[in-house]
Amino acid sequence: MDTLKIYRKRLIPQECILLKDDILVEQTPERIITRWKTLKPKAEFDHGSSCYFLDRGVKVSKFYREDGSLLYWYCDIVEYSEGASPQELIVTDLLADVILYPSGRMKVMDLDELADAFERGLLTADQMTRCLRHLNDLLMLIDRDKFDKFQACLDAKGL
Repeated sequence: MDTLKIYRKRLIPQECILLKDDILVEQTPERIITRWKTLKPKAEFDHGSSCYFLDRGVKVSKFYREDGSLLYWYCDIVEYSEGASPQELIVTDLLADVILYPSGRMKVMDLDELADAFERGLLTADQMTRCLRHLNDLLMLIDRDKFDKFQACLDAKGL
């Protein structure tokens, strides 16, 4: 059986990159867990892990500093699609993001880019609707102190 290949597709800027160095930790019908080093070196973070929730339209990642301390949880609202083969997963970033800091502070990001992408025709009305619904579901889960359901998949693996 071929190993799953995950592609990160961005709308702004438009690109589709094979995450060739990501290490697949777990794959089930509901989720995929990976660990990774940053694609481009960053001063603030060095490595992390991600859980792709295939039925929720969200990718939850832990970003770590070089010393191994947690910088933050980063939640991307995404769309999943099959690539050229069933062993290729294209993860399209729908631009809306939520950052959760260890202090408990939360930041919603890039809604301006979401609006720009829609105005420029880079997102369909269906994609925009799904993005907003998934973002709302995530924010409601956080508001109800249930984000631990997302955290547990990575924490259980020691990631």
